[in-house]
Amino acid sequence: MDNQKPAGQLNNKERYDLKQQEKLQVQESAGRKDLIKKIGSWSLAGVVVVVLAGGFIWKVATRPPILGSDLISETGIHWHPELSIYMKGVKQEIPSNIGVTTLSMTPIHTHEAGGVIHLEFDGVAVYKNDVTLGQFFKNWDKDMQSFGMNIEMTVNGKESTEYESYVMHDKDKIELRYE
Repeated sequence: MDNQKPAGQLNNKERYDLKQQEKLQVQESAGRKDLIKKIGSWSLAGVVVVVLAGGFIWKVATRPPILGSDLISETGIHWHPELSIYMKGVKQEIPSNIGVTTLSMTPIHTHEAGGVIHLEFDGVAVYKNDVTLGQFFKNWDKDMQSFGMNIEMTVNGKESTEYESYVMHDKDKIELRYE
């Protein structure tokens, strides 16, 4: 069919061959379009993967360092220190439900009156600043000096001057005496 005849002058075999050739051209064109679509889809997927991986790497690289000495636990804690407060020798009641509302409960709270503090951090990293005696007073909406200015503090029978910055531990016996 190198010699181009008008369509009316072609015999049946030539017309058939011409249609087959046109079909092949259409299929080749569609194949190229499909290939271009596939390349585009895979390219887009590759770009998304690269952006996500780059974002993850950037987040990890720019995260502030976690000082091992400030980390108490990576998976949470459930501790129960006890606090006693004395004003001029008279023991003060520490109320129930400090840090507890009808809708939520802070990780540092009380359930019953009496001084048992619950440190309940479930499945999260816990740092020293999270479990200070000052944080308990903050949850109580009290200042440690609200009981008086002249304070003596003992922890497990030993004198301490850490006051608000004291990092509470499980089964600690903390006493604050105000004169």
